[in-house]
Amino acid sequence: MRSSHTARLVACSLALLCRAGAAQDIAIDTGAVETARGAFVDRMVAEHGFDRAELTATLASAEINRDVLQAISRPAERVVPWYEYRKIFLTPTRIDAGVQFWRDNAALIEATARERKVEPELLLAIVGIESLFGQRMGRYRVLDSLSTLAFAYPPRARFFGSELEAFLLVSREEGAQVLDALGSYAGAMGAGQFIPSSFRAYAVDADADGRRDLWGDWADILASVANYFQSHGWQSGEPIAAPAMRRADASGAEPKESLELNETVGSLTSLGYVFTTELPAESKALVFALEHDEDSPEYWVGFHNFYVITRYNRSVKYALAAYQLSMAIREGYERTLGGTVQ
Repeated sequence: MRSSHTARLVACSLALLCRAGAAQDIAIDTGAVETARGAFVDRMVAEHGFDRAELTATLASAEINRDVLQAISRPAERVVPWYEYRKIFLTPTRIDAGVQFWRDNAALIEATARERKVEPELLLAIVGIESLFGQRMGRYRVLDSLSTLAFAYPPRARFFGSELEAFLLVSREEGAQVLDALGSYAGAMGAGQFIPSSFRAYAVDADADGRRDLWGDWADILASVANYFQSHGWQSGEPIAAPAMRRADASGAEPKESLELNETVGSLTSLGYVFTTELPAESKALVFALEHDEDSPEYWVGFHNFYVITRYNRSVKYALAAYQLSMAIREGYERTLGGTVQ
């Protein structure tokens, strides 16, 4: 065991060294960055009335970060198999932290859940995954991340240019201090890790203090996450997902990681999937297979609410981790109470 652990540590160390080297090798076309930045300033002045000199100075202060460019090319949802991805989030430490956070903030959490009609355990799973209940909200300055991706990452420059636009509008709406906010390499912010366009669309000033504070105001944070789910069609009390078996005589190819509700409960049953649900046969569903271990798959059926979770993060791995973490937190919380939560 010790030698295996040592080998893993050596492998991880080598991977980190290779990643650092790769980040240094990323080429950045400074001329193209300047051209893109200038065009962006022109648009923000014309469309939103920003002061040219002030905005130019703000963007000039942003660092073009090579680590951001490296990170965007290898998101965990794409490169980490499910049996490893799950271990990142389904840990005793994270589950216990969620249980304790619920105990410490029960009145606010449960009031938000009732008002917004989104289960409290889901709200906790999301902020647990995204920021460990506000403890880890990112180490990159959001302005740096978004400037890097908008001006030095051509494959998604249009998308991140629009997010930089939204971020600057958020800073104008919520206060200039937002410009120094820390977040993820992709510019996600706060305890719920909202990208700027989602901040503008779904963030809520729940305590009516005049600010939508997604960094330190848990009334705003929880209400905003709940509002996101509610706005995307969350159905309170409905199931999320169910484990499935695929019969040996099942028809069709192995399922792919689709994010679309392109099947029904009835059609999946007829295709040879065995699972338990009280939903009627016409209910929309999707089926997917993930790596149970290195050699075998595990099958899951996702229902409407599973699809809604994938609107928060377009990944079946993320949605399944959120579902499983929510159940683990709820079970842990109910154990501390000696009964179930209504």
